[in-house]
Amino acid sequence: MSERTIFAYFRTPDEAKKALDQLQSLELVDYTVERIDGIAGTGIQSLDTLGATMTGDFPGLGYLTLGGDFDGPDAGILAASSVSASGYSSGGPENRVSGYDVMLVAIVNEGSYEQAEQIVRDAGAL
Repeated sequence: MSERTIFAYFRTPDEAKKALDQLQSLELVDYTVERIDGIAGTGIQSLDTLGATMTGDFPGLGYLTLGGDFDGPDAGILAASSVSASGYSSGGPENRVSGYDVMLVAIVNEGSYEQAEQIVRDAGAL
C-alpha cells in the first residue's frame, strides 16, 4: 500500500501532540514534531553553556537568543535584526511568538490520509 505525507502547522506543541495522539489510532508509518523558524542550527541548548555570555565567547545575538548557527557573520547580523532576537517585541501575549511555528509531519497509509487530514484540521492545524 502506498503512503502519503501530511504537513500540519500548529501554534503550540500541545496542539500538535493532541493531533498526534489521535493519529496514533490510524495506520501511522512515521512522524516528527518540530518547532520551525527562519534560523539555521540549534545554538545554545543548555544553561551550562551560558557562561560564555560573561566572557563574550559566543558568535552574536542571533546565536544567543534565537539558537542560530550561522555560516558567516552577515547571516548572524541579519538574524539579530529580528524583533524576536532583541526581545523588544514578538507580537503575542506575554511576549511570546505568535503564529504557526510548530510543524507536525506524519506519514500515513494512503487509505487513512483523508481521516488523518481531518484530525489535524480539527486540532487547529493550517
